[in-house]
Order: sequence, then C-alpha cells, then structure tokens
Amino acid sequence: MLPLQVVLPLYSRPVKEFAYIHDDATMPDELRQIPFLESFSEEHLNAVLDASSVLECEVGDAIVTEGADATRIYILLRGELAIVKDGDTLTTLSSTGDIFGELAALEDETRSASVVASSKAFCLAVDQKFLEHVMPKEENPSFYAALYEFIAKLLARRLSATSEYLAMVDKELRALKAG
Repeated sequence: MLPLQVVLPLYSRPVKEFAYIHDDATMPDELRQIPFLESFSEEHLNAVLDASSVLECEVGDAIVTEGADATRIYILLRGELAIVKDGDTLTTLSSTGDIFGELAALEDETRSASVVASSKAFCLAVDQKFLEHVMPKEENPSFYAALYEFIAKLLARRLSATSEYLAMVDKELRALKAG
C-alpha cells in the first residue's frame, strides 16, 4: 500500500490555543482515562496539566510542521489528524489519547513530519520545556521515570506494528517478484 497524497489545504492562520485551567481537586473523567495521563500520580498529573494548553484545530490546520523546533508533546482529545512527510500522508490518528511529537520534544530535535487536522480536532499540548522548568529532572526522578516508561512502551508498540507492516510488505513484494 503506497502513501496517499495529502489534499488538505494548509491554512496560514494559527491554531486556536487556550490555557488549560483546571481545579486540582477535580479532574475530568475523560482526561483520567487517557493512558499517557494515567501513568502519573495526582500531584504529577497536576504539574503536567499546568504545563498544558488546549488546541482547537480546523480542517487543514498544521499542528506540527516538519522541520520546526520542538518543545511540546501532543495528546489527541478528539478528531482526526494526518501525519504528513514530504507531502504524503503516512498514517492518521483518530483515537482519543493518541500521542504525537514526543520524540522531537524529548530529544530537542526538529519535527520529522507535519501533523495536519483532517477534521475538526482538539489536542492537549504539553510544553516539555516548561515542565522541566517547574519540575526539574534532578528533583523529580519518579515523574520522569513514569514519563519515560510510558514513552518506551508507546515506542515498543509502534515498533511492533511497523515490523508487522514491513513483514507484510516484504511478503507482498516477494510474491510480486515470483509471480
């Protein structure tokens, strides 16, 4: 299966962004059920949310732009997003709790792909640099252990899915060459 060409218009207007303001004592159930957020203690979860904002995206809005600097990890709350590399759609995200942007944000790298809204979407944007400022790594090892454990598990699942896909493509390619 070849990547699909992106036909979504990219708007030049910025994505609407709102500070995430929450009551430390009352966490919405929808957020409590997101696997990424479940991995933190109550105190740590409040710090994550204090370092977050909510993005409201329209069709075609670029949430992440390939090649841009990275300081944020994103969590899809609602909607559908296209992962785009060199103009081709590689995959889509549509499940509440899907994470993107974590590698570039944690490794101080530039974005390897763009993420574009293919429907109206809402995302939670966690500013990793601000989080490190309010919760220094040296003083919060349990927080960062939970964060890195979650990301390691996420990457292991993605690697497994990619390996399965590549095995299928290899099998199809061998069949084409033989036939």
